[in-house]
Amino acid sequence: MGEGKVFPRSLTQELPLAVKAEGLYIYDENGKRYLDGCSGALISSIGHSVPEVVEAVSDQLKKLAFAHPSRWRNKAAEEAAQEIAEITPGNLNWVWFVSGGSEAIESAIKLARQYYVERDGNGSQKHLILSRYNSYHGSTLGTMSVGGNMPRRRVFAPMFKEHPKVDTHYCYRCPWGQEYPSCNVMCARQVELAIKRIGPQYIAAFLAEPVVGSTVGALNPPPEYWPMVREITAKYDILLIADEVMTGFGRTGKPFAVNHWGVIPDIIAAAKSMAAGYVPTGGIFVKEEIVETIKKGSGAFIHGHTYNGNPLSGAATAATVRYMKKHALFENAAKQGELLGEGMKKLEDIPIVGQVRGLGLMRGVELVADKEKKRPFPRSENAVGIVSEECTKRGLIVYPGRGMADGVNGDSFMVAPPLVVQAEHIDEILSILEDSLKAASGRLLK
Repeated sequence: MGEGKVFPRSLTQELPLAVKAEGLYIYDENGKRYLDGCSGALISSIGHSVPEVVEAVSDQLKKLAFAHPSRWRNKAAEEAAQEIAEITPGNLNWVWFVSGGSEAIESAIKLARQYYVERDGNGSQKHLILSRYNSYHGSTLGTMSVGGNMPRRRVFAPMFKEHPKVDTHYCYRCPWGQEYPSCNVMCARQVELAIKRIGPQYIAAFLAEPVVGSTVGALNPPPEYWPMVREITAKYDILLIADEVMTGFGRTGKPFAVNHWGVIPDIIAAAKSMAAGYVPTGGIFVKEEIVETIKKGSGAFIHGHTYNGNPLSGAATAATVRYMKKHALFENAAKQGELLGEGMKKLEDIPIVGQVRGLGLMRGVELVADKEKKRPFPRSENAVGIVSEECTKRGLIVYPGRGMADGVNGDSFMVAPPLVVQAEHIDEILSILEDSLKAASGRLLK
């Protein structure tokens, strides 16, 4: 018999062994401490080893670890739904629990299709999900078909049905060569143009990230963008799905990023910070009208996973959201996010830093080989890998991304520490970032 081995994400990269984590820090097997500057993958939003959450999960494990959702309700999931409903916008009071972001997006797009079938009958042609290039919505075949992260899709593209896409707001590299605000927010107007060309009778939903995450590195929109797409989708009887898998639960300084613009989507998809990494959790938050339509029709969502609404996820989610409220973490994210944003903006003086952007505690840096021409580094130079290496060497973990400039080239990284971060941690992050970017600049521009 062979020796069992973990199949890692990369077979060519040697990673350190994580052995312990506490607060904002992770420790390797040699006892070296690393500031978790990206909350894992914008997941560990309340920090590591928080006793209240650990105890809540442990207590639940002792009482009821699992009860299949087709046979049983459970109190932990119901308490989690109540905690969530207190912070969701509008009447998005119904929570469908899943185990992660990809499952949340799959659930949202399937629900959008079923809603129109239930409302209009089996003859409804509304089935397409309009989304955007330079987006990431998950790693399943269904979510890749609506995602626009081209490097991640290419190998698998023959296996899924393609859905239509428009370009996203990307003021630094405007696809139409315009400048904000004289552009008249062309990026939002392109959504209406695409709807007209395709035919609204075929489109079930428009899906987008309020702040684009891993694909472009904390790309925040012009302030008019989300109000405009909300108005457009309502005009053409199309559901608006906000992918808040990364941005939800306080990351941008509000409970949900759409709160910044006073927009109420029809469905919000969330995960990551929802249970802060303590138990794999995700969910969609759905407006009353959609649920009532299904209730009066077939009476059931034709969808499901074994771990829908499991008690452990419920306990972790309820405890996490309570902790956020008790310790005013949304407000802290807004306050510390301003400090982080102001400090990081100064990094634009470094030769390889093209733009610093983002919102709250979700900040991104785009790297360039030529600042004036905004020319990206060739993918082969692994620019963001070098920056990440320099940061790790100095005890800071950041979140790298590639391919945003043209679908192949382009390097960015995100800085997104836990929402419990304080001013002294911000200073530590900024100091390491400056030293690391200067060192990487010397290596890349030699």
